[in-house]
Amino acid sequence: MKKIKENGLSLTFLVMFLLALGGQAIAGLALFNDQQLVDGGEPVSIFKYVASSDFAVDVAENWQSEYLQFFLYIMLTVWLVQKGSPESKKVDDAGPGSDEEQLLGRHARPDSPAWAKVGGIRRQVYSNSLGLVMGLVFVLSWLAQSVAGVASYNSQRLLDLRDPVSWGTYATSPDFWNRTLQNWQSELLAVLSMVTLSIYLRQRGSPESKPVGAPHTWTGVEN
Repeated sequence: MKKIKENGLSLTFLVMFLLALGGQAIAGLALFNDQQLVDGGEPVSIFKYVASSDFAVDVAENWQSEYLQFFLYIMLTVWLVQKGSPESKKVDDAGPGSDEEQLLGRHARPDSPAWAKVGGIRRQVYSNSLGLVMGLVFVLSWLAQSVAGVASYNSQRLLDLRDPVSWGTYATSPDFWNRTLQNWQSELLAVLSMVTLSIYLRQRGSPESKPVGAPHTWTGVEN
């Protein structure tokens, strides 16, 4: 029970993610099979649908936009600030911080990660590991979206008795960028809303909010 309590947030989001993914698969299957009947095809099983390019492109296009959001937020908040927002560092703290502030090298604690205590390339990699991983997942999911997308797109073109297109043609097509940009704009709007609304609005008990009685001008963890 202690382990569950200590990891309650991640476990809850993991369960909700799996439930949402399963729900998407069921709803997507119903929609796919309905279209199959319209096109004169045969309904498919959920296992075949989950392994299809249609399901893969829908999942990948959402993943890439989410990881783009996190990647941009992580990297931009190193240098950019928003006065009054708990999502921002203090105005005068912009930048990567000193080794002392970041507990690096001789300033590391006994329980600091091993790569924070050493120098050279290992420290540089670890110092930027969160942004690197988020950026890598974004690129990989974006590529997965384009590969699955071109397969799904060409399947529909063949049904319409049109020639399939290459990956490069699809990656520059209106279909691909319509799918991509409609996700990007929603994610960027969500971040903008969180950064600005948290200046003036509160949620008692949430670490994403300032204390209820904190002045609107308080920034980050300022008190």
